Amino acid sequence: MQDQKSVKERVPLSDYWEERFTQEGMIWGHEPSPSAVQAFERFKEAGAAAVLVPGAGYGRHTKVFSGSFTTYGIEISPAALELAARWDPDSVFLAGSALEVQLESPVDAVYCYDVLHLFLAAERRSLIAACLAQLRSGGLLYFTCFSDEDPANGQGSMLEEGTYEYKQGKYAHFFSDEDLRTHFGGTDILETGEFTDCLRSSQDGSHSYSLRYILARKR
Repeated sequence: MQDQKSVKERVPLSDYWEERFTQEGMIWGHEPSPSAVQAFERFKEAGAAAVLVPGAGYGRHTKVFSGSFTTYGIEISPAALELAARWDPDSVFLAGSALEVQLESPVDAVYCYDVLHLFLAAERRSLIAACLAQLRSGGLLYFTCFSDEDPANGQGSMLEEGTYEYKQGKYAHFFSDEDLRTHFGGTDILETGEFTDCLRSSQDGSHSYSLRYILARKR
């Protein structure tokens, strides 16, 4: 296992994403993940009125919600925020870290797509805690993340248990169902599952990923 110093010396996520959004623009195109559509239906059934999307990028997923809900997106990349303002003018985008509370009033639901696995354990806890702090009691959380069934799991150097530098300078945590449930242990877990998602980018081409999702309710 590599020590924490070597992890900290890696390119910060904020710099990595700023460079990508600056160079590639709307990296994954316009189509949302099917999970966003599923989350929309769950939130609608629950009577949600306001939704938060941490790590909103250029608004690929906020746009799924903004036609029906008051929608907030948190994003750390200035380049992504400029794109988001044009692509989804109906959402309110906030510049800042998803690991910190950004909203003044709580929302009814949180949709977080493929952000949780980007962090080491302490920051994963911070992300979930920040989302819960911005969610009303009884509100819903819908998170997606890398599955331990994905072929990249176990590739490269292990930084922490279940976390690997699967590409040069790029690491992720790969979740088992039990691990994902443990991360949300302070909530009422309503549903978990697996699905395959395909991302297409001009730089990396098309890649399919094995993902997990969790739907939970704040107590």
